[in-house]
Amino acid sequence: MVDARYAHPHPSPLPVVVIGAGPQGLAAAAHLTERGVPFLLLEAGAGPASAVAEWEHVRLFSAWPELIDAAAARHLTARGWEAPTSGYPTGAQWISGYLAPLADALSARIRYDARVTGVSRLGRDRLVDAGRGDQPFVVHTVSADGAEERILARAVVDASGTWSSPSPAGADGLPAIGEAAAADLLSYRIPDFRDRIGFEGRHTVVIGSGHSAITAVLALSRMARRDPGTRVTWALRRADAGGAYGGGAGDELPARGALGERARDAVGAGLVDLVTAFRVERIGRDGERAVLIAEDGRTLTADRVVVLTGFRPDLSFLGELRLDLDPTLQAPRRIATEIDPNVHSCGSVAATGAADLAQPEPDFYLVGAKSYGRAPTFLALTGYEQVRSVVAELAGDRAAARRVDLVLPDTGVCGGAGLFDAPAATAEGGGGCCSVPAAAASGVLQIGRAPAQV
Repeated sequence: MVDARYAHPHPSPLPVVVIGAGPQGLAAAAHLTERGVPFLLLEAGAGPASAVAEWEHVRLFSAWPELIDAAAARHLTARGWEAPTSGYPTGAQWISGYLAPLADALSARIRYDARVTGVSRLGRDRLVDAGRGDQPFVVHTVSADGAEERILARAVVDASGTWSSPSPAGADGLPAIGEAAAADLLSYRIPDFRDRIGFEGRHTVVIGSGHSAITAVLALSRMARRDPGTRVTWALRRADAGGAYGGGAGDELPARGALGERARDAVGAGLVDLVTAFRVERIGRDGERAVLIAEDGRTLTADRVVVLTGFRPDLSFLGELRLDLDPTLQAPRRIATEIDPNVHSCGSVAATGAADLAQPEPDFYLVGAKSYGRAPTFLALTGYEQVRSVVAELAGDRAAARRVDLVLPDTGVCGGAGLFDAPAATAEGGGGCCSVPAAAASGVLQIGRAPAQV
């Protein structure tokens, strides 16, 4: 049902195509529905929130009120849905309690098993200037059975996320030598540790310093507490470990702060071996075990390796569009300085809207985790504000598009990275934008985007 307050007075016969039926894509669909703008939501998976379903066992550190979009809530409440109001859901609970009901309510305009393989302008490749902005977008898709289709659109909102593009173990951003050959011994997601086979009584190395890595380390440390034969090594690329523990009690997302505190305790109790300045150059094999070789020659041999070094945007299907992306973060240039993890934490990042996300290609927007490129500071609330503003712009409501309806919580994590090879940053030498407990006041490490980080 269209809310008359938001109805677009000059609707286009072509739909807005939204790519990705995850939290932000579904929220965009709810806002488009509310404003009476025709849309088509394309999802590569067989069902809604297919990426979330892959980490359904992980508990989020954002509470329920921070995980629900306002327009989506209005859409669902009108159908008798009651919003969860407290607690920290797992990925599975986020789907069952909110994302799946929302997808069901919008199902008439969602197409599953539709992977987007390219986006361009009708009859115009990237080089053609003439009449470019007057042509509709053409979105190429392929279905699960290989059928191809071209869909015309008046605008495109890419909310496809970064889940499909995990960063490698190699310290230079490229796969380590031998990484592909050892793929059967490596995992690039947080494993479901409820299935203990393959971990209990074995040695696991976790590579990474973000909240995903902490989540994995804590699960493994609980196994190690029960079974002394279980070994856990946490490998960090930076020379100092302090920033890996986050903001602790200074974090205004308490569940996130508690993760770091528990990780510190696990290391202090000897349940986890912490190795710093370990930058993987090669990965070899010793039978059914992986051998990690660092740039300085040190080695770690493990039964399993969990690589949680972050995610990066898949830009491969956007090659025919004219984009203005920051060369470092691969995020829209206008927001790059506001989300750079070397400078900012989530709490110091301003809300971003349509004007910040606009590209040289008119009516094309990157939203959600993908809009942050390689920056790890994305929160669900940030994405919901983005899609609210972008949809308002597409509906012609410029005032609403410019308005800011969001105040982000402080992360409690310092913003400056300090020196990559230096020990803990001092008050004089390490940058910081937030006030944190003294025990946590050191440089931020290279934090990989985590599913628990929404």
